[in-house]
Amino acid sequence: MPQYDYLYLGDNARAPYGPRSFEVVYEFTLQAVRHLFDCGCPLVILACNTASAKALRTIQQHDLPVINNENVNENDNENVNDNDNLFSIRNANTTGGKVNVNVFVPVKKNVLGVVRPTVEIVPALTSTRHIGVMATEGTIRSNTYTLELAKLAPDIVVTGQACPMWVPLIENGEADSPGADYFVRKYLDQLLQRDPLIDAIILGCTHYPLLINKIRQYTPAHIHLIPQGEYVARSLADYLRRHTDMEASITRGGTARFLTTEHPDSFAASATRFLDQPIHAEHTTLNA
Repeated sequence: MPQYDYLYLGDNARAPYGPRSFEVVYEFTLQAVRHLFDCGCPLVILACNTASAKALRTIQQHDLPVINNENVNENDNENVNDNDNLFSIRNANTTGGKVNVNVFVPVKKNVLGVVRPTVEIVPALTSTRHIGVMATEGTIRSNTYTLELAKLAPDIVVTGQACPMWVPLIENGEADSPGADYFVRKYLDQLLQRDPLIDAIILGCTHYPLLINKIRQYTPAHIHLIPQGEYVARSLADYLRRHTDMEASITRGGTARFLTTEHPDSFAASATRFLDQPIHAEHTTLNA
């Protein structure tokens, strides 16, 4: 979906989130979400399994109603113009013999995660009904994948495996090193020893595709690996098709800006490895 404008925010100064408590991850994630809303983004994707597991539900149920109420109070219809990205124009309806046109309706801000789109495609990819989840310690401890899959396919057996060394290896540019081979094989062996019937593995961290070649090398050929990127992207496209007000509120300049709470040069070097293209980053600060 290259037509849209994207604003990426990495809280790299406080990463990784994986080992942190639920309370701290929620606090940090809410700060980042509010920052992106303040920058004009009506829709935020938590492109992090730990944040999706530990913070998304609370933000959706507790904080979004407050934030959207603030949006309504701060922007009454009389002060809105046609270019305000927070509002949409709905067609007129006839009430009491009068036709009301150009009725401005606040577009409710929203936050989505990466767990649910991944879970939705799993049942079609397993024959044994035994799947593995490889993720950070925080995501595994949250039990989120087990709980979400139980809602969609309660017959599926889920086995989680924390991989605490994978993210540091990737962040430090060691994804192609012999040390990466050791830790990839170690965690895969641990997972499959616990459940030899696994025939699909969710790579439950957005870092892990950078290890995909090594993961494939040490994974039995019959096991389906499930990286998240394409499934999350498809789910987002479907969401925008179903929510036309939100889709209409998103600007279309084909741009991408990158914000980081870390030093921009340090972030840019890491992001260039991820995206395989030169990245320019800007420093930002998140308010508590």
